[in-house]
Amino acid sequence: MARQRQISFDFDTPVDRRRTGSLKWDLYQGRDIIPLWVADMDFAAPPAVIAALKKRVSHGVFGYTLPQKELLEVVTQMLEREHGWKTDPQWLVWLPGLVTGINVVCRAVGETGDAVMTTTPAYPPFLHAPGLSGRSLITVSHVDDGTRSVFDFAGMEQAMTGSTRLFLLCNPQNPTGRVFTREELLRLARICLSRGAIICSDEIHCGLVLDPDARHLSIAALDEEIARRSITLLSPSKTFNLPGLGFSLAVIPDNGLRERFRQVMEGIVPHVNALGYTAALAAYRDSADWRRALIDYLRTNRKLVETFVAQTPGLSMRHVEATYLAWIDCRQLDTKDPAAFFESHGVCLSNGKDFGAPGFVRLNFGCPRETLALALERMESAVAGQAGIKQG
Repeated sequence: MARQRQISFDFDTPVDRRRTGSLKWDLYQGRDIIPLWVADMDFAAPPAVIAALKKRVSHGVFGYTLPQKELLEVVTQMLEREHGWKTDPQWLVWLPGLVTGINVVCRAVGETGDAVMTTTPAYPPFLHAPGLSGRSLITVSHVDDGTRSVFDFAGMEQAMTGSTRLFLLCNPQNPTGRVFTREELLRLARICLSRGAIICSDEIHCGLVLDPDARHLSIAALDEEIARRSITLLSPSKTFNLPGLGFSLAVIPDNGLRERFRQVMEGIVPHVNALGYTAALAAYRDSADWRRALIDYLRTNRKLVETFVAQTPGLSMRHVEATYLAWIDCRQLDTKDPAAFFESHGVCLSNGKDFGAPGFVRLNFGCPRETLALALERMESAVAGQAGIKQG
């Protein structure tokens, strides 16, 4: 029997992103700060994506572009293979970014003055998009069951009003890293459907499940009735590190809901560009080996972060089931602003206040191990140098 060819990828060699217009790195241009904040990995894109982009650029013409038929086939095949969800290509709506999709959803569902519900901590656009769309926001905090962050179903049922038309779900969850179970998703769906609320599920991190015994489940794939009352947002941007290329999609099975979504987009939302389509096809079709290697690398980085937090007084966190993001509780540190505290010691982390949870920080461990190790050393020194740590 022929041996399977082993393909190796280099995630260890740092790529210098300074002075490239990088939001992540150039924010601190000229300062000795390691940026582990925005959800943007420091790895080069998959070789297959880079090769496809080079070939497309060599063509030299970048006019208005439609998705190739092969992309529709690849996406629907991916959804069936990885999500167990048989979809129709007509359900797909192309978007220049997932945040765009969140804002379109908030405008497409319900009317001005209606309510949108989500759970906190939440990806910041979840907290901003309803207000920008003339909707009110209802938030219910996740609860810690002693091992992980879970939904407060009773709190959600109590907080949901007669005007709640939309529920914003993030699965896998950003920033906690949860992969919600079938039972959790079904119970959430029952609550939403019984109140007449549409579910918008942001599943941008679905390709980054790190636990071997965990599996991402699209809530729309669980039941046809749920699917008809759902909008699922997807993108290869997190899994394959392509956020700057502006490609995303919505999967909307219901004809009326899909038409309303398209109407809101009309004349406002730009089309996906040629390079976005090219990169998406190469990512989904040709980069499975790269993704597997990335998952293995991220698992080791996760272990480094979780071990560091477990050994550092004043810090705590729950296990990261998916994503490359660690949600760290700093409320026992002697500081009112842990993000500013660590920034003053040379490490930039996302501020939990922006996610609706002051006292926490979010750490992006999607970087070369050398970079991560140096950042953790700085954080360790920062905590060790504190005058005191809160007790109790």
